[in-house]
Amino acid sequence: MITGIYAAVAAIILVYLSTRVIGLRRGKKISVGPAGDADMERAMRVQANFVEYTPLALILLAISELNGLPALGVHALGASFILARLIHFLGFRSSEAPGLFRVLGMALTFLLLLVLAAIVGVQALPSLTSDLLN
Repeated sequence: MITGIYAAVAAIILVYLSTRVIGLRRGKKISVGPAGDADMERAMRVQANFVEYTPLALILLAISELNGLPALGVHALGASFILARLIHFLGFRSSEAPGLFRVLGMALTFLLLLVLAAIVGVQALPSLTSDLLN
């Protein structure tokens, strides 16, 4: 399955984002939460944001692939999602709020989720209409 490639890349990114949080916790001696530290808050939010959107995107990508989306489409959507998340991460690193890259990263993430949802929905239509007619 092609989706596995993007799940593996996402896992690597998540480990990186998590180790950033752990490193900040150790360096700033913060056990729980951000403790009022802006850098910790930012690192925690970028990690949490990644965790909030990545599972659904990968599930939709896997369903679309299993339903027959051509390999090129799976690669295009998977790579675009990873790129969107990286752009978002770069935007979050800036102290400018909300920042062009952060907004662009989220806009691309939302667009990809909507495209994936539409693809899966369209792929399900023949089965749905068949079930309704029988």
